[in-house]
Amino acid sequence: MDRHREPVSRHLVAAVARARPDERVEAVRARLAHDKPASLELVLVVGADGRLSGVMPIARIFSAGAEAPVSEAMDRNFPCVTADTDQERAASLALQHGVDALPVVDAGGRPLGVMPSQALLQVLRREHVEDLHRLAGIEREASQARHAIEDPPLRRMRHRLPWLLVGLAGSAIATAAMASFEATLRASLTVAFFVPGIVYLADAIGTQSEAIAVRRLSLTRAGIVHLLAGELRTGMLLGAVLGLASLMPIWLVFGDVRLAAAVATAILAAGSIAAVLGLLLPWWIARSGRDPAFGSGPLATVIQDILSLLVYFSVVRAFGV
Repeated sequence: MDRHREPVSRHLVAAVARARPDERVEAVRARLAHDKPASLELVLVVGADGRLSGVMPIARIFSAGAEAPVSEAMDRNFPCVTADTDQERAASLALQHGVDALPVVDAGGRPLGVMPSQALLQVLRREHVEDLHRLAGIEREASQARHAIEDPPLRRMRHRLPWLLVGLAGSAIATAAMASFEATLRASLTVAFFVPGIVYLADAIGTQSEAIAVRRLSLTRAGIVHLLAGELRTGMLLGAVLGLASLMPIWLVFGDVRLAAAVATAILAAGSIAAVLGLLLPWWIARSGRDPAFGSGPLATVIQDILSLLVYFSVVRAFGV
């Protein structure tokens, strides 16, 4: 994918506490007080072969017995990363295992240092901000995009205008779609009352699917068929529940069972389509070698709105409302 990749080595702190498996915990404590390493979050336990044997978080150093050997107090399954691991992957790994810092090793498993908690927090914040920018349709100049709110108005306009021009073209298509169903609207003005609600629900379902799809495509290697089948079932379930929830109120208020059934069916169909589109668009963009998060925002919204209108009016016409 064509995204700005930053390795863990940018955040590496090499001056960290180290220990041998055969040492006593008391000796490690004394050395910490004497050496005062730059990072005190983890003690890296190095075996005779120079490879990382385990890790002792600083809290364990002081909770373990003074005479206990390091080999008994250390955690042999503590997660670690290499210097070229992507920083976002490292932050996700730390969250997954519930740790505050990560040991960094080379290709041979020899410790290089630690990625401290402060660096992990900074990475999480920066990645979160970048995801928000992508959802807003800000694509180019990723480094400036992190500070988009402080950019001059002209630069901010340049980031956002291309996607909004796509939206403008899409709104023209949506208008043409509604105009093609003028006869239906003339026959029953009530039909127009439900357009905003159906469009909103489809957008909401699609936006949820986009967010889930972007994370899945970034963090898993599951095939598109598996992801698509699951998201289609989810969209159909959501659409069915929302459609059934709207059926009785519309029938009672407007006294038209065909209108109520048409709206409920349209919600089911539009929700299912939006869920599929919310997955397929990021997947297609990812396949083209770009960040799948660019599939969210204005482009997906325009396509979903047009399809929702076409589905709704087609269902209404089929029900003879």
